[in-house]
Amino acid sequence: MESEVSVETLAERVRAGIDQPVVAKRMFGGITFMLNGNMLCCVSVGAEAEPEALERPFVARCLGAGRPMAGFLLVEPRGVSEDADLAAWLARALAYVGSLPPRNAKPRKARRLGPQRKPKA
Repeated sequence: MESEVSVETLAERVRAGIDQPVVAKRMFGGITFMLNGNMLCCVSVGAEAEPEALERPFVARCLGAGRPMAGFLLVEPRGVSEDADLAAWLARALAYVGSLPPRNAKPRKARRLGPQRKPKA
């Protein structure tokens, strides 16, 4: 329960620190913020800025399905515990993601519920 409170608290801090319309979605076991259809947090800095950003404390590559996601970073809560640290990461992510073209949401695929069975006569 404590980690869920931390996630919600951090999400509120992120919302307060972004002055642009974002959409929050549940992803990666937490909340991910989308700007114009592009993932903003788990911090997206782009592949070019990734090596320098990984040198900062409390930062690791973001893993999607167990594989590194190029240009995406995971900043531990300790790395954004101060408002100035959070603001710096948000500014970095907003600068990169804000430069990307908008993405349209992909339509959801219909779920297959299992093999189709013929009704008994």
